[in-house]
Amino acid sequence: MKIKCPKCQTSFRQPEEVVKTIRKYGSFYRISDRKKVQRFYCKLCDGHFSVATLSKCYLQKKRQLNHKVARQLVAGTSQRECARILKINNKTVARKFIFMAGLAKIKLERLNRKRHPVRELEVDDLETFEHSKCKPVSVTLAVEHKSRWIVGYEVAQMPAKGLLTKIALRKYGKREDKRSQAREVLFSRIRKYITPGAIIKSDQNPHYINDVGRFFPKSRHLKYKGRRGAIVGQGELKKQGFDPLFSLNHTCAMSRYRLSRLIRKTWNTTKKIERLDMHFALMSLYHNLHLKPPKTTHFATG
Repeated sequence: MKIKCPKCQTSFRQPEEVVKTIRKYGSFYRISDRKKVQRFYCKLCDGHFSVATLSKCYLQKKRQLNHKVARQLVAGTSQRECARILKINNKTVARKFIFMAGLAKIKLERLNRKRHPVRELEVDDLETFEHSKCKPVSVTLAVEHKSRWIVGYEVAQMPAKGLLTKIALRKYGKREDKRSQAREVLFSRIRKYITPGAIIKSDQNPHYINDVGRFFPKSRHLKYKGRRGAIVGQGELKKQGFDPLFSLNHTCAMSRYRLSRLIRKTWNTTKKIERLDMHFALMSLYHNLHLKPPKTTHFATG
């Protein structure tokens, strides 16, 4: 962490100056996490600050619970059950959830910038709902082939289909379809992480053809016919034979297992699309950080 004065933005380390404008000014003991926090004094603005002032967890009383709450929420635990396990209030869990989800989104982009460009990508939609099955929601997911690294995702509302169409129109009116805008936002954000001549795999959804051709003009788009899913794997994994989109379908099945609001036949529902987006950010970060590194082949030299 770079020590800077929050008022005048003067840096603590200034080798070109003989006299330092910022110097240490004692310390204090923080009860919440039992740590000693260093304090500083700035001569230019005559201000006092500490390392805690510069932290993103500034003014949080229970910062030691941040990672515990995030870990519970990506283990199939609901927010209410998380509050019971950690013996805290439901509102505390909600605040920690929003805070950690914001950090997770920043961390995901930072990790994507550090990785090598993706040469083979799988794209598909995961469907769920908010409040009622008459209000379906689509999660467009982009996963790297074999490694199962989640490159990006985007959440969007969609209209009801099938037997629920008439019921949804009668109860909630016409529902706008925002899946095309979500695909545009997702592809425009992740195309800098994709190799120009990459292989992009998807199902035979006709909407993917124009979007992939527009954002990835030099790529090779492979389309596969969808097949019936098995009971195991939350219906995402296919029953028989070789699955060309196995990496993505396996990631979707793990997402339904880890997020309580995505589990099929559950009491938990998403009340707001924004919360689903945040929850998916937490799961994506945990998923990417705990992937096993691919096996490397060592060739004999000489």
